[in-house]
Amino acid sequence: MSTETELRRNNYGSLIFCPTCGNLLDNPGDQDHIVCHACGDAQQGTKFEGIETVSRSQDSAFPSALKNKRSLVQGVASADRVDATVEETCPECGSDEMSFYTMQMRSADEGQTVFYKCTKCGYGFSLKN
Repeated sequence: MSTETELRRNNYGSLIFCPTCGNLLDNPGDQDHIVCHACGDAQQGTKFEGIETVSRSQDSAFPSALKNKRSLVQGVASADRVDATVEETCPECGSDEMSFYTMQMRSADEGQTVFYKCTKCGYGFSLKN
């Protein structure tokens, strides 16, 4: 097995593990040798120079209330939403009753969007105020 393959096997992201016992090693920094605190094995620090570290994460990996507040479009769970009923004629079936709810879709200084849904046929549409 090549030295480079062995080093990659003992690396996980920017973490380096002891090839003898698997213990997490200190970051080499400017040290000549890295000594494992568990088994005493010593590795040359220069062996770990130039190893490319690639990290990836998904947006959902680190949920943040602040990040959610900064989002341009915030969804509302249908369980949190309360629909009201109003006497309004459905343009699809002519029923005289529709349910509706409002949601702020644009900036705070603009009106809310009203979402209508027919209680009889389920036809829906929206109006921007």
